[in-house]
Amino acid sequence: MPIDLMSAAAVQTASTLGPARLDPIELFLAADIVVQAVMVGLILASIWTWTIIVAFTLRIGGLNGKSRAYESDFWDTKDREAALSKKMRGTVPSARVAGAGLDEWKRSTAKTPIDRDAARQRIGAAMESQVAAEADELAGRLNFLATTGSVAPFVGLFGTVWGIMNSFFQIGAQQSASLAVVAPGIAEALFATAIGLFAAIPAVIAYNRFSHAVNQYEARLQRFADKVNAGLSRELDRA
Repeated sequence: MPIDLMSAAAVQTASTLGPARLDPIELFLAADIVVQAVMVGLILASIWTWTIIVAFTLRIGGLNGKSRAYESDFWDTKDREAALSKKMRGTVPSARVAGAGLDEWKRSTAKTPIDRDAARQRIGAAMESQVAAEADELAGRLNFLATTGSVAPFVGLFGTVWGIMNSFFQIGAQQSASLAVVAPGIAEALFATAIGLFAAIPAVIAYNRFSHAVNQYEARLQRFADKVNAGLSRELDRA
């Protein structure tokens, strides 16, 4: 009998103390509706962040491969028009950059006499504009990463503050400041901050890394544009 009484007391004590380890689902279900809304929003932001990370990684890798192959073929072929087919212009940024320069070159050399200096400036400006457009289009979704990285911790902090205020109301309602009254609300509140950091940290790291990748790709396109511009300048000298 004494052993049974001790076992029952141990079970009752364990149930009183609550779970022995952190249970995110229980924390979410027990949280206030406002804190739950904050958690859901941060979780959705985290999912979208990882979607952008995976998609951008695959995209930048594919664009680098396509540009590398196209630029090699562009310099090897003598038929530039064949290298600037509609399909290539639609899928390869390097082709669109070269196409912008060649289109301007055709317009500048369509009438005589040819103003070579003005033509060189227009060709260079056309390709620089296309390079900037390609970089802007590639970096379009990175703004979400920057926003998530800067805002998510404060959104999580809002949930934390709200949860702590709710804990103080519980103290007043139950007229008790014991740890059993305060701890659940504080745990739920701090969990909101943890989710905010979980969403923000990958977003900040990815934004910095991908911004560097976009800058590198833009520099690559600019180097290609400079080489094309130099080749077209030589064509103008012979025109």
